[in-house]
Amino acid sequence: MMDTLSPATRTVDVRRFGQRAARLAIASLYAELALYPKPGLVSLVDNGSHTDMNAVTFMRSLFSLRHYFRLIFHAGSNDAPFATLKRLGIEAEERMLRATGGINTHRGAIFSIGLLCAAAGRACAHGGEMTAAALQSHLRAGWGKELANHSVPVNERSHGLSAAALHGASGARHEAASGLPSVLQTGLGALRRTLAEGRGPRQARIDALFALMMHVSDTNVVHRGGPQGAAFVRIQASAFLHAGGTASNGWEAHALAIHRAFVERNLSPGGAADLLAASCFVHALTAEHER
Repeated sequence: MMDTLSPATRTVDVRRFGQRAARLAIASLYAELALYPKPGLVSLVDNGSHTDMNAVTFMRSLFSLRHYFRLIFHAGSNDAPFATLKRLGIEAEERMLRATGGINTHRGAIFSIGLLCAAAGRACAHGGEMTAAALQSHLRAGWGKELANHSVPVNERSHGLSAAALHGASGARHEAASGLPSVLQTGLGALRRTLAEGRGPRQARIDALFALMMHVSDTNVVHRGGPQGAAFVRIQASAFLHAGGTASNGWEAHALAIHRAFVERNLSPGGAADLLAASCFVHALTAEHER
């Protein structure tokens, strides 16, 4: 709590916490990249369903984002309007694309983790505890109306937006307007359950990824595989979790078989991967307050 601190001390604490939040954001993106087996997705082991990107591409992207999360945290701590957050996100995306040669590695994470950093900044400046519920509350209180009304420029034609228009996949904008429930309930809940059962961070991240694949309407999947591909992803994720997830014997072989099936079908749940990184970020950020 920071209510009793002087303004000068509070400013120092907000700055320090912003630096910590930015480090945790980058670390969470790296944790997602390093995870394996991860169906259809780029990892340090292989490129999944992708021929246009690899782990090096992701590392270049990560390096380009190292200042963005700190900047948007401080924007949130100053109750910046949504237009400011959007500008920072657009600038971060432009840096990412320059670093990757035009390849979209982290657009979803720029959006979701950026908003969570802004919400953390607002919570920090208001002197509240850093909990998942507080992050959701500050996200809605600070920018909920703008997120709900967030319009898409006519000339913006990302794969995700095209898929949403064609097949009704809700995507990141609907997630944010709803207070990021896939992160703050689905992903974070799966992480905490697996850890509480005594399994480690790797298993927790695998279980969280499969939970997100089962529950999230992923525009990346719909773009690549249409509604049939999206149904295949949900069915495979559900089968993995109903078998016990990482608590089951042979879970790693099962996850690897699903990975190979996704690669064969050119499926890549990139939206779920971004939300997994965001879930890891919230888990790390709130660990001291939600033990």
